[in-house]
Amino acid sequence: MDSLYVVMPAYNEEANIEQVVRQWYPVLLGKDERSRIVIADAGSTDSTHAILTRLTQEFPQLEILTESDRQHGPKLIALYKKAIEDQIDYVFQTDSDGQTDPVEFNAFWDERMLYDGIFGNRTVRGDGKSRAFVEKVVCMLLRLYFKVRVPDANAPFRLMKVSTLAKYMDRLPDDYNIPNIMLTTFFVRYHEKCSFKVISFKPRQGGKNSINIRKIIGIGWKALKDFRGFKKGMKA
Repeated sequence: MDSLYVVMPAYNEEANIEQVVRQWYPVLLGKDERSRIVIADAGSTDSTHAILTRLTQEFPQLEILTESDRQHGPKLIALYKKAIEDQIDYVFQTDSDGQTDPVEFNAFWDERMLYDGIFGNRTVRGDGKSRAFVEKVVCMLLRLYFKVRVPDANAPFRLMKVSTLAKYMDRLPDDYNIPNIMLTTFFVRYHEKCSFKVISFKPRQGGKNSINIRKIIGIGWKALKDFRGFKKGMKA
């Protein structure tokens, strides 16, 4: 049986975290006993950590990662590096806000042997037109900078072969803000076997998103500079 880490960053998700854990925990059934749900919770100022700690008593394959930055991107990097260090076969990333549906996971898992990376494609988004527009701009910039065409670069619903992921993690600084976008770019740019599957994407199920449009714009300006740096380091 293949081993799987389902990884999620969390920050002030007390309104969602218990339901999300309960919904996603069953996907570990039938996987190698080393499989885990690993949630990075560093910096939460609400009861997220207390809830997770309580849930670990009920769910033995739930693990809390506290050794990470409080920001979303660095948490993802820490989670991916843990999967690599623990020599897990596959890592699946989603978010802890309840916007994704675990029912759609098996369609990805069933095709894991065919691809190095299977990425979600949010053709209909429940989080607003402004965020959908930002994603379209990101995909346009990736075409301009890296000559890659992807329908959705940043979807928090992705299954990756850890051995392939390991080839690219050293290129990302530990504090990098948008690792999923660059990992999608690397997978496509270097012709890894990739697939994009349409997924549903619900509105946030509770709480408040810690990343607003103003922050997204700030991250975007920095991303343009980062893209130039990544492009210089890429082989033709």
